[in-house]
Amino acid sequence: MEYFYQALQSAFEFNHVLLAFVGTLVGILVGAMPGLSVVMGLTLLLPFTFSTDMRGGMFMLLGSFCGAIYGGSITAILINTPGTANSAATCLDGYPMATRMGQAGRALGISTFSSSFGGLFSSFALLGTAPLLALIARKFGSPEYFALSVFGLTIVTRVSSRSIVKSLIGAVIGLLLATVGLDMTSGLPRFTFGTVYMTAGIAYIPLMIAVYAFSQGLTTAEESVSGVHSEVQQALDSIIPHWNDIKAIFSTVMRSSVIGVIIGAIPGTGGDIASWVAYNEAKRWSRHPEKFGTGTPEGIAAPEAANNAISGGALIPLLTLGIPGDAGTAVMLGAFMMHGIVPGPMLFVDHRVDVYTIIIGMFIANILMMTLGFAGLRLFAKIPCIPRPMLLPMIFVFCFVGTYALNNNINDIYFMIATGIIGFLMIKMDFTMPPVILGLILGRIMENNLSRSLVYANGNWSVFLTRPISCLLILVSAATLLTPAIRWFVKTVWDK
Repeated sequence: MEYFYQALQSAFEFNHVLLAFVGTLVGILVGAMPGLSVVMGLTLLLPFTFSTDMRGGMFMLLGSFCGAIYGGSITAILINTPGTANSAATCLDGYPMATRMGQAGRALGISTFSSSFGGLFSSFALLGTAPLLALIARKFGSPEYFALSVFGLTIVTRVSSRSIVKSLIGAVIGLLLATVGLDMTSGLPRFTFGTVYMTAGIAYIPLMIAVYAFSQGLTTAEESVSGVHSEVQQALDSIIPHWNDIKAIFSTVMRSSVIGVIIGAIPGTGGDIASWVAYNEAKRWSRHPEKFGTGTPEGIAAPEAANNAISGGALIPLLTLGIPGDAGTAVMLGAFMMHGIVPGPMLFVDHRVDVYTIIIGMFIANILMMTLGFAGLRLFAKIPCIPRPMLLPMIFVFCFVGTYALNNNINDIYFMIATGIIGFLMIKMDFTMPPVILGLILGRIMENNLSRSLVYANGNWSVFLTRPISCLLILVSAATLLTPAIRWFVKTVWDK
């Protein structure tokens, strides 16, 4: 409790609350702009977090994370175009309620209430479960950390793309990038091509801005369609949900919040999966499933509660194990490491005040999201009217300014442009970026713990199989990768 009280005092410092407010506002604006994404908002803000302390920077990112997830529902309801992939399921009932029933304000109010409830519910789940999981994870040594990194990478590559082969290729690319720089054991330079710039290794932030913001901006520019940002015609009625609506959707919101936390805590998943699962469950449990798709309140509440509940759920594996729950928390992992803090079980030992401050920051971010949502919803509803010819140059300017501001090094901009173009081409070939980024981040962790484990075991590789936890993680990782091949064998060979 002593650390918790210190965290409360730090969390409610004026500058920290202000940064959370700025992050939440930016997140809602980004989320409500079709073509942008939660991760793009985080990467654009990431360089600015280094001008403040770690706690303030994380408050800004947490606000942006929560705000962007919620902001995607605005355009999903008003123009049937989800601002982010997390809000795709909201279109099914949100847009019909706004257009056919003429109740756009009611739909937005239900969305705001459900999003706020899901976010706060996940914050309580984070506060209750993260310290307990950290106590278990403190039993980990170098072999367990190596096996855990392998497990996290295989989980992400398995679920982050339709093609496991392309996911594995992306992970291998990330692992190869992790070898650039000085060898941790010998101190010799590797794959630096004789340049001083590459001696420190691949820079996280320029790479993240490149593959999540710059390349996505190129994709959005290519896919721009005239008329997408047409004026919103619906007049907004009362945006405060009625008591009857709250009673009708409460059980759905509670069930969907639980689903969101569970799915968010599984590494490699995300809000889009949680929203669709919650929508299907709401329809299955409904007394009137035939009304789904026509503008039913439960059809709006279920996906919005679930996709916002993943925010706290995704932080559980990040804080306790050092494995991001989704692409957004992968950016936060990079921010942690750039600030000199390595997430994992020792985070609850060496940085107790910091970790409790971050958890409290989740509550603050969700409360600010709810406040800004209800207070500024009529203004946010005009965001879809911004034409893309004005929006895209702003994105690219932020990419260049954010990249250069990190180290004041022009080489970072050249690197960002080059890798951004490569990322754009990979997206065109249906590759996903999380395996690449996590391959880079986890690759260094894997290499360090592999070296320590082998030194500890005098070069005996059996150390990973003789320790129960590491052996279990390696077996699960192997099963995860081999499952598609086993299914193919059973279907095509064994059945015959």
